[in-house]
Amino acid sequence: MLPLQKILNELEYQIPNFEKTNPTVSSSTVGWQIDHSLLVINSVIDQLKRSNPDDYKWKFNKYRVLIGITNTIPRGKVRVPKSVKPVEVATVEGLKAKIELARKNISDLDTLHPNSYFTHPFFGDLKLKTTIWFLKLHTNHHLKIMADILKIKNPET
Repeated sequence: MLPLQKILNELEYQIPNFEKTNPTVSSSTVGWQIDHSLLVINSVIDQLKRSNPDDYKWKFNKYRVLIGITNTIPRGKVRVPKSVKPVEVATVEGLKAKIELARKNISDLDTLHPNSYFTHPFFGDLKLKTTIWFLKLHTNHHLKIMADILKIKNPET
């Protein structure tokens, strides 16, 4: 799970910028982007752990295929599900705690059955290997948004 651990290091590296924002890029802060990414990682892995591998059934999904081909998530096309939408302003301590939980959860992935799965709202059921691809893709999507927020000088921040 080294690639996911590296991505966590990148999220952690952005914590000092958690209050930065740039409305020309996103209405949310860097901290919101980090918090959302960590909520997704931790909740998805929790779903993997609770799943019954015997229940996994592969189905064709055009959205999964399209995103898989482009390996990018288009910006601004999908609204964040309530279950992974940060409701409070992130604190440095809170983000660090969520990073540590994510580190533990990621290390647990090695112990899961290959047919452990989670159900994505657009992609359907994703088994372990595909879920890891999704987590990398999703987190990199938000890391790119953070980079764009920080790239452009905003006189208000």
